[in-house]
Amino acid sequence: MATWSNIVFQDSNSPIMEQLIIFHDHTMMIIMFITLIVIYIMLNLIFSNKLNRQMLDGQLIELTWTILPALMLIFIALPSLKILYMMEEMNKPLITIKVIGHQWFWSYEYSDFKKIEFDSYMKPTTELNQNEFRLLETDNHLVVPINVEVRMLMTSFDVIHSWTIPALGVKMDSFPGRINQANLMMNRPGLYFGQCSEICGANHGFMPIVIESINLDKFFNWLINY
Repeated sequence: MATWSNIVFQDSNSPIMEQLIIFHDHTMMIIMFITLIVIYIMLNLIFSNKLNRQMLDGQLIELTWTILPALMLIFIALPSLKILYMMEEMNKPLITIKVIGHQWFWSYEYSDFKKIEFDSYMKPTTELNQNEFRLLETDNHLVVPINVEVRMLMTSFDVIHSWTIPALGVKMDSFPGRINQANLMMNRPGLYFGQCSEICGANHGFMPIVIESINLDKFFNWLINY
């Protein structure tokens, strides 16, 4: 069971990730259909004794194996384009958070309500509590309200980093001198973990991300008491 859990998606906590999982299943069904057809044709050719030395062309089958792959590509491309547009769409976000990548930690800035800035470092193994994850826990969590659209503005201080949260379907590169944009919409409260997904140097594997999603009232209390 543990092995199986390592090869499937994490439970989604955003509409984007739900759509990505549906798209993955949709594409895998098409790939399985193609694989089964190819296996059937190969076995049929191997075990069949029927030969036709006089056949120089077959326009019908050539037309078929040209049109069918084109239709399959269309069935894959249309939902893919839909998800790409959903990932880039931004509809009046309530909160904007700035994310800055450093070697090797993350900085976060909340500037909509009051100026809040903090750095997020990985917790050393010696400081972990009993229920915390090694190499994934941070000293400061990024706190985000649920059921609210949040705009993330990402940049880097030194090299290219990649801010990635698998459960949210977010993977955005942070470039020095450039600002990229991503949106978050979380469905339920909890802790969600990610890591830098760009090879950014010697300690690339030691700059994790932890998002703590809470309801809107608790979020405003956190802002007031920070």
